[in-house]
Parts: sequence; structure tokens; C-alpha cells
Amino acid sequence: IKIYSLHVDCKVTSRFAHTVITSKIINRANESREVTFEVELPKTAFITNFSMSIDGKVYPGIIKEKASAQKEYDTAVSHGQSAGLVRITSRKLEQFHVSVSIAASSKVTFELMYEELLKRQLGKFELLIKVRPKQLVKHFQIDVHIFEPQGIRFLETDSTFMTNELTEALTKVQNETKAHILFKPTVDQQKINPELDETLLNGDFVVRYDVKRGATAGDIQIVNGYFVHYFAPREMPVFPKNVIFVIDRSGSMAGRKIEQTRDALLKILQDLRPEDHFSFITFNSRVVEWKSSLLQATAENVASAAGFVQTLSASGGTDINRALLTAGSVLDKAKGLPERSVSMIILLTDGQPTSGENNVEVIQENIQKAINGKYALFCLGFGFDVSYNFLEKMALSNGGIARRIYENADAALQLQGFYQEVATPILMKIEMQYPENAVEGLTKNNFKLFFEGSEVIVSGKISNELDLLPVEIKAQSHASDLTLKEEANVKEKEQVFQNQSYIFGNFIERLWAYLTIQQLLEKSISAQEEDQKTLEVQALDLSLRYSFVTPLTSMVVTKPAGQQQTELANKPTEAG
Repeated sequence: IKIYSLHVDCKVTSRFAHTVITSKIINRANESREVTFEVELPKTAFITNFSMSIDGKVYPGIIKEKASAQKEYDTAVSHGQSAGLVRITSRKLEQFHVSVSIAASSKVTFELMYEELLKRQLGKFELLIKVRPKQLVKHFQIDVHIFEPQGIRFLETDSTFMTNELTEALTKVQNETKAHILFKPTVDQQKINPELDETLLNGDFVVRYDVKRGATAGDIQIVNGYFVHYFAPREMPVFPKNVIFVIDRSGSMAGRKIEQTRDALLKILQDLRPEDHFSFITFNSRVVEWKSSLLQATAENVASAAGFVQTLSASGGTDINRALLTAGSVLDKAKGLPERSVSMIILLTDGQPTSGENNVEVIQENIQKAINGKYALFCLGFGFDVSYNFLEKMALSNGGIARRIYENADAALQLQGFYQEVATPILMKIEMQYPENAVEGLTKNNFKLFFEGSEVIVSGKISNELDLLPVEIKAQSHASDLTLKEEANVKEKEQVFQNQSYIFGNFIERLWAYLTIQQLLEKSISAQEEDQKTLEVQALDLSLRYSFVTPLTSMVVTKPAGQQQTELANKPTEAG
């Protein structure tokens, strides 16, 4: 079984990435063989298309509502369930895997297409391409085209498998707004050494970049009546933060997890700013406050906290309810905190609640009442014994986010990385306002907090023949209340994309659909049951209309006669 061509073609237009992976395989045996197409793609992406063509006959994947696809599948395969075609494989990736049997000397072409909106984190966008052909490939090529009308501020490529030889196969061409990265190693360059037919190509190929930004109310781009508005202010004073770390030290945290937690906390302590206030609450079946109030992050207090962190050990049960209620009351009673500051609770746990209140619905209700919109709650779930649903719902209901920490060697770095993302709040209560009668289908347009290095994205449809789209941003910075105004000339903005050869025409409309689906699904996590249904119906309708494989849809993949006829590609979620 020989892969004779593998091409990854990625076009990024204003952060929206459209990737097509094409693999051509020949069966050189003199009997039929099973051929496998296996690729990893970012979890944040939605698959939009898949097809197999065998000796010229095309077998397309068809996207349907999940429930009806499942029913169809169950009828076809009465003898038990196959494992689906997509599964989560790591912190950032999921794997698409399909096998088909082809006759002697037959050829098959697999093509997978997926799309995602690149998210700015810590000041850059990251495009991740996983490379693992498992054999030498005669025609191997990765093409990345980037077009950013705002201008490309910097661009770098990085890879976990590069050698000096392979670097020669990498070219980068770049001007003000466009870049083309080409990686095209010959068979000899792919080899680990000249004698062996083993490939070096195994790992991540990453492109990172950022765009230029004027000091205005963000950047608006318009195509075919849909707009996207990017806002990422720079050089703003940072809000002092009041942060309580709520750390699980129950028995299951013993060993490596508590060590990695200690390592991460020691680094995080060094990153606190002098004007921040902080404290620790640790819990097993008992809840222990390190200090009865928040302390300012002076050198002396940080050193004393480091001493405390080094003594953390793990045993006993898990009383998440009382730990979080205690954190809330410490913030409620806090005195002498800076007037304009941001208060947050960061929970790290690796298990289910086992002590005290252990009904998750009751805990969610208690915490929401106690926090009542005053503080942001971030929930970090360490490993796979946590109820991620519970943590995610709690975080999203209280103005924060949840994140799973994978039990790898780099867990301490994952924890630090998360902290860095939320370490520098520079705006709060951000409202992105557009004329009501001129814009419809607006995505989320008010945000509690904005952290340096991230980006606010709002998209919508411009109704009627609007010539000018006025926008107004209201927000609070540490120094003052801000109002920023901007007007976009619709015709001029549409012009920007007119002559771009490799732009897929309706990309802002697809970006809008992608963002809307993501936000509807996120909203449904913390919604009441009846609202949940409504949100899911809307998200399903968009998923089908724009053909995205989301948690509400399935792709039905049909194979040639005589083989297991249909298989399903579903979108796995972090909550499982």
C-alpha cells in the first residue's frame, strides 16, 4: 500500500482557515487490501467535507442531523456499534480515521476538508498541521496561504521534526498583507538516514503570526453583505486583579499531579504583579484557608506563599462546594482592594465532588447564587476523572471558562499557560454596538473581560443597502471609561477582497456561521432545559445549512458494495 501523493492545502483569509488534505494511495499488491486514511485535525475545527474516489467512482460523505444519521446507521449495522470515525487524540487534536478495501493495483483518493476561526492567544494566531504519513511519500507538500488585509506584523513557522536537510525544503514568501509557506521535501530529505526507508515526518508543523493594528476601534471587513469586526486594543494599563486559587488536594491528586501543581503555582506566584491581591484555599474533605483575607502581592507575601505551596500534599475526599463558597465569601469580605480591579476564582480539581454536598446541580446553583456575577470563575479539570460537563457549566454560568489539563509531562506548563491568558485583564464590560435596524444575526457583542493578547470578534449580516456601517465600542479601562467610534465604508471594504485569487468567496458568511454555532453550543451548556432545545435547534439548522460536522450533526460515509456499508463521523467534545 503506497501513498504516492499527500497534499495539505491551507488558505487563511482574515483568521478563517480552510484546509484540504488530499491523499492518493495505490494498492501495489496482487490482491485486495485495506487502505487507511488517518489524519489529525484541530479540535476547534469543523469538518465540512469528505470524499473517497476509487478508480474514478466518488463516495461522498453526507452531513445529516445526528439522531437521524444514527438511526440510519443502526438499521444498516444491526450487529453492534463501530467506534465512529473521529476521536480525540490529544490536548489540541482529534483524529479522523477511515479504512476501505480496494482491489489489486487500484487507486484511491481521499479528500478531507475542514474550517476553523483562528483564535488569538498571548498575542498570536496559531495554525497547527499534524504531519504523520508513516511512510515516505513521493509527492509530499504543505501549502499555507495567508491573506490578512490589516497587514502581517510577524510570521514564524515551527516544527517538532525539522532537521537542517528538511529546512531546505521550506520556503516562505511574504509581503505586506500576504504570505505563502511551502514545505516540499523530496523522498531523500524525508528519510531518517539514507539507508533506511523510514520517515522523519512525524509531528507538528505550526505557523504562528499576528496582524498589524491601528490604535482605533478595531478593524472591520465586509464580504457579500456579511461583516466581521476584530478588536484588540494595545498598550492599555492592566487592571489589578484579586485572585483566589482554589486547589484540590484530595487523595487522587497525590504523586505527580500535586507536584506539577506545586511547580505551576510557584511560577504563577512569580508572575503576580505588585498591585495584585491573592490567596489560596486548599481542600479535600476539609477546606483550609491559607490566610483569612487576600494579601497584596508584595515580595514578602509572595515568598511566604511559595513556602506554603511547597508544603502542599494530597489525601482525603473532595468538597468542591464548600471550597468555592469559602472563596466567594473571602472576596465578599475583602477590604482595601483597589477600586477598579478584577476579581477571579481559579479552581483546579481532578475529581468529582465526594465530600459535603455532592449533587452537582445543587453545587452549581449554590455557586451561582454566591458569585452572582461579581467574580469570574475559571475551572481547570486535571485529567479524565473529572466531570468536565459540571466544571464547564459552572465556569460558563459565572463569566469564566473551563479547560482540561492533560496528564502529560507538560501539565505544569499547561497550568501556567492558562494563567498567562487571564493574567492581564485590560478592559471590562465591553459593549460592541451597531445600528439596530441595519444589522441582523449579530454574534455575541458584550464581553465581561478582555485580556491582553486575545481578540474580540463580532460578526453579523448587514441588512439593506447600507453605505456606512457605524460602530461604537464602550468599555471600562483601568484609567477611565472609553467610547471608541468608527465608520466602515461598505463599498470600500468589499473592494479589499474583490481581486484576491485564492479567497473563497463567502468566507465571512462561513466565519459568521462557524462563530454563531460555537456560541449557541456554548450558551446551551449553561442554559435552562427549555432554552437549551431552542439554542440547539438554531445551531443544528446552521450546521446543516453550511455543512459543518458539529456535535449536533454526523457525516455519513458510504463505502463500495460488499464492505461495511456506512460509517459515521461525529464531532467529539471535551466533555465526551
